Amino acid sequence: MIIANPIYDVVFKRMMENDRVAKFFIGTLLNQTVLTVEVKPQEFTYEDQKDRLSIFRLDFIATIVTETGETRKILIEIQKTRNHVDLMRFRNYLAEQYKKEDKVNDKSTALPITTIYLLGFRLPELSSACIQVERHYKDLINKTIIESKSEFVEKLTHDCFIVQVDRITERYQTKLDKLLSVFEQNHFIDSTKIIKEFTHSADGDEDIKIMTDLLHYTGINAEERALIEKEQEAWRTVNAMEQALRDEIETKNKVINEKDQVINEKENLLTLKNQVITEKDQVINEKENLLSEKDKALEEMAKQLEALKKMLGES
Repeated sequence: MIIANPIYDVVFKRMMENDRVAKFFIGTLLNQTVLTVEVKPQEFTYEDQKDRLSIFRLDFIATIVTETGETRKILIEIQKTRNHVDLMRFRNYLAEQYKKEDKVNDKSTALPITTIYLLGFRLPELSSACIQVERHYKDLINKTIIESKSEFVEKLTHDCFIVQVDRITERYQTKLDKLLSVFEQNHFIDSTKIIKEFTHSADGDEDIKIMTDLLHYTGINAEERALIEKEQEAWRTVNAMEQALRDEIETKNKVINEKDQVINEKENLLTLKNQVITEKDQVINEKENLLSEKDKALEEMAKQLEALKKMLGES
């Protein structure tokens, strides 16, 4: 089946706007039962002389069932990037989320946060395609793990899930494997990497079938394809600008390093010059001391000679 590459923001948004797909995506990664999801798209806009492109960051308020059977609301933040990004951007987004409140039992309250990062590049230190970063409560006095949870702690800390799409393999066994297979970055139809062949069978798995059907429509629809191409061109422009900025910074750093080197050499020469001057002054001082001692000696000899003359004259 031909499907659109969901790593693109336009495609991912289309897919995650489907209620069942959003529940399947979040529930599979979190390994939790998701009862409801409410999508809250956040966007920033790229503009050039020809086009206007909105690129989305997706936030969901999900109602889940915990391991203990408790029903609770959590804020799910999904951030997706195809390239290395400034870490501060993710941190700033998190800061925004910690400020948000939602209604729980008709009362405004801060929600626990879970973040999901879909990365289009590889983290060299981590070889797994899908990683969960969990928190544990540890009793430092008794050196034991605390099983109970605190609302205070839960709202000030968060779990994290990281998907490295370039590390997704051909595995198609577990529920998680099947979800990740949709994001697998292989079997592209052409060099644009917009459309690919989904090589697995969705028979017997309604969630995967719904996902791939949505992606298939997006991939073959001319208007949807045009939006993807527009986004792709926008990212090319952004990446080119970032590369130009990096090159400019590198050039400036090189100039600064060369100037620093010249300054260091001048400082070394100045230090050497000062050292020579100091040594010269030391020599001059020693010479002056010797001359002074010589003058004193001559003066003493003159006195002795004068005294000797007087003695000879008296005799």
